[in-house]
Amino acid sequence: MFKDLLLALASTSVLMIGVAQAEESSDASLVLLTENFPPYNMAKNGKNFAKDENIEGIAVDIMRETFKRAGISYSLTLRFPWERIYKLALENPGYGVFVMARLPEREALFKWVGPIGPDDWVMLAKADSKIRLDELAQARRYKIGAYKGDAIAETLEKQGLKPVLVLRDQDNAQKLLDDQIDLWATGDPAGRYLARQVGVTGLKTILRFNSAQLYLALNKDVPDETVAKLQAALDQLREEGLLDQMMARYL
Repeated sequence: MFKDLLLALASTSVLMIGVAQAEESSDASLVLLTENFPPYNMAKNGKNFAKDENIEGIAVDIMRETFKRAGISYSLTLRFPWERIYKLALENPGYGVFVMARLPEREALFKWVGPIGPDDWVMLAKADSKIRLDELAQARRYKIGAYKGDAIAETLEKQGLKPVLVLRDQDNAQKLLDDQIDLWATGDPAGRYLARQVGVTGLKTILRFNSAQLYLALNKDVPDETVAKLQAALDQLREEGLLDQMMARYL
């Protein structure tokens, strides 16, 4: 009889643990990952690792208010490099990464919330550069700097332009000044902001060759209901004009 009682208690405990785990799973926080990509997201101390309140930027402010209005909890971590956090969000349920360009080849890999803001693609050069471009194909004759793992770099590679890749996009600003590259393929406004942060000014736009929108990309296992709540909250912020206000704080 005592043995039967122990078995009954054990079964009850297992059942209670299962219920608790199910409740925890349904109410679990999302794990948000981001990178240093000023002015959209950046560590306050300028380093390549930061958590929660030590992260700032246009997209960070927008995400905080979006999650607050949607009533969804989250943790936020800034890590390096981009390829690592992209893979974590792609492979782990409950994970998300921002900001990410929503490209056709990525469309089916994630669930999307956005757009958060624009990211035009440009070719920058030194102020005294004589380079003139009417289309992207003409850039093949020049040495182009780009950011490893970024959508811009991937697009250039697919078109056979063979960019010189770096692990920090801001390093390309100095490489321009040192004549190590002729052109810097980057985002706008991100590129100019990064250049100013490392003391480089006066760069000029040689070519504007694409316009992308930036999003929060969520792992495909994130419930559709959660995605819908976040999208509705973001849409409300946009309608109230708060997205423009948040962007104006940094630009």
